[in-house]
Amino acid sequence: MPELPEVEAARRAIEDNCIGKKIVKAIIADDSKVIDGVSPVDFKASLEGKTIVAANRKGKNMWIELDSPPFPTFQFGMAGAIYIKGVAVTKYKRSAVKDDDEWPSKYSKVFLELNDGLELSFTDKRRFARVRSLEDPVSVPPISELGPDALLEPMTVDEFYKALSKKKIGIKALLLDQSFISGIGNWIADEVLYQARIHPMQSASSISKEDCATLLKCINEVVIFLELAVAITYHLYKTSFLMASYWR
Repeated sequence: MPELPEVEAARRAIEDNCIGKKIVKAIIADDSKVIDGVSPVDFKASLEGKTIVAANRKGKNMWIELDSPPFPTFQFGMAGAIYIKGVAVTKYKRSAVKDDDEWPSKYSKVFLELNDGLELSFTDKRRFARVRSLEDPVSVPPISELGPDALLEPMTVDEFYKALSKKKIGIKALLLDQSFISGIGNWIADEVLYQARIHPMQSASSISKEDCATLLKCINEVVIFLELAVAITYHLYKTSFLMASYWR
């Protein structure tokens, strides 16, 4: 299941490879379960001819900023993924498209071809993802309902302790609540609680301020470590790919 590091890896790959390029062709799947609130025809028209100016993320949601709205917005769900032909988005799972792979995949929901020939696709095998076309993604759900981003908007110890003291549910359930902190999923929550030596079922309101400080430190360390690991493996792969291309 995609969590903050996977979505951040996708955002970085788009930032590194697509900024400043124009979308010359878009293919939108006729799948109203995933393509939410906009027809494929209107979605296609909103993309073609636009230039990609930024790639943004909050929690497990990403949106591509174009030179004018609306912007394509991706809620990754259980199995959503970004693929860029010729680019390994992450190295810890197979994410590079090979020459003999089906392309675009039959699971592609949004396919874009850029003016330099680069191609990217958002796929979803399980159809739990949601792709939207939004004028201002941060002002409407789901992004407007998210809590602070675990990587970009860390809380202070006092803020964290105050927030926990009001919650009588188990701490793991609270960490998984995207309206409380966005970007933490099941395996990150497990790792954070293991490192902090806090039982997942312990009531959030019963955690001492000292343990709150430890827990917050572990959240920051685990998320930053994973984010750095994603960045390093991506750039190492990119460097090795360029060197291999040079020596061919």
